[in-house]
Amino acid sequence: MNPNGIAYLMLAIWPLVSVALFRRLPFERALIWTLLGGYLVLPPIAEFNLPLVPDMDKVSIPSISALVICVYLLGKHISFWPRSWIARGLVMGYVFGAIPTVLTNSDPIIFEVLANTDPIEFTTGWLPGLSLRDLFSVLINQIIILLPFFLARQFLASETGMRELMLALLVGGVAYTIPALIEIRLSPQINVWIYGFFQHSFEQMMRDGGFRPIIFLQHALWVAFFFMTAVMAAAALARTSKLEDRTRYLLMMIYLAGVLFLCKSLASLAYCIALTPLVLFASPRMQIRIAIVFASIAIIYPVLRNAGVIPLDAILQQAGQVSADRAQSLGFRFENEEQLLDRAQERWLFGWGGWGRNLIHHMETGQILSIPDGRWIIVFGTFGWVGYVSEMGLLALPLILLGREARRLSKSELAPYVAPMALMLAITMIDMLLNAILTPFTWLLAGSIFGYIETVRGTRSERTQRRLFPSGQAIGRQTSEPRGRTIL
Repeated sequence: MNPNGIAYLMLAIWPLVSVALFRRLPFERALIWTLLGGYLVLPPIAEFNLPLVPDMDKVSIPSISALVICVYLLGKHISFWPRSWIARGLVMGYVFGAIPTVLTNSDPIIFEVLANTDPIEFTTGWLPGLSLRDLFSVLINQIIILLPFFLARQFLASETGMRELMLALLVGGVAYTIPALIEIRLSPQINVWIYGFFQHSFEQMMRDGGFRPIIFLQHALWVAFFFMTAVMAAAALARTSKLEDRTRYLLMMIYLAGVLFLCKSLASLAYCIALTPLVLFASPRMQIRIAIVFASIAIIYPVLRNAGVIPLDAILQQAGQVSADRAQSLGFRFENEEQLLDRAQERWLFGWGGWGRNLIHHMETGQILSIPDGRWIIVFGTFGWVGYVSEMGLLALPLILLGREARRLSKSELAPYVAPMALMLAITMIDMLLNAILTPFTWLLAGSIFGYIETVRGTRSERTQRRLFPSGQAIGRQTSEPRGRTIL
């Protein structure tokens, strides 16, 4: 089944919905709901395929809408240039690293059948090589993906912005429980009822004699992961709220945890059990340290996987003690990873590019033989080590810098929501090893944390300047340089 007219109508009118949000809501809340709302309610898979530009879908349309509204309707200046030199290098690698990817993949991949006589070759199919025409589209797509990061870095770095992020997760999670419970009871049909198609394999939505909800997301695992972050957001709000509001947040946290349990996703449930007590009781510094550990594991896993030092058999044996079905599923993922890793090694620096060139195909029929699950292997195969380091680096750098700043700040100076957000971002990086779970909200978390660090550093720099030059006299004013110029 193909998307119906309602699916394309929703994509087309979302910019108008975004304008209405910015007119009716506070700025930070409108920005968040433009992106998060599009992620939660717009149809998956459906897209407008326009020439020379990336496909316009539920990810790109909200991001572009938010940018256009901020710049042209609200007159805000958007900075795409971080203060950190490391962050600048990662942004450059993420965007412009696609140029050598396109230039080194101009060769088509041809699938052939050889006849038994003479022999005569019959070409049955091919994957096109990348051309300069694709270059513009790939570059624009990379920028669009990073738009939530830059918008959050600039507008959601304050305590108000972070609280709005937590509230949006909580409200969105509670609202999403209604369709989730309907699908758990009646089977995943809401996307079919509204948008006219089912977005994945129905068999994967069945687990332990029941159903897993998928609603408007790409997979049931994504729904469960979203509920897990909503539980953490409720815990963060409960910890920082006044006594009269704390009970309400705790009740919502318990309710969301119950729905998460019904989603039948072992990984997200395990994340919730492990991290929610940390959000409720652990010190902010402890939460940040654990987040850095998670991020470090996510970064070095592909390196160790590539070196063959990950004990896959032991992991599968432990998974088998929990469930034979889950062990089989994990084994299937590892097997596909192995094949895709071998494929990616053939062009390890800049990758194979798009059009499915990074996948394993039957060399006669062209049939896809591999299924990429983890985000890391998709990025590594598509953009090589340059793309992988740039993407994971942009996600991990805010956590690493936050760890450094946390040692300098007192408990009262540390923003109350930045530590739970760090845990959410870090556990997303861990889950990206297994699933392609990277979403616009992930970039919102990373951008908000990074913007907070830049704000803290800027404040400390200003305090140092005032302490060194209490009269406000700049260094350059004490030289013969023209007025208004400062020598660094």
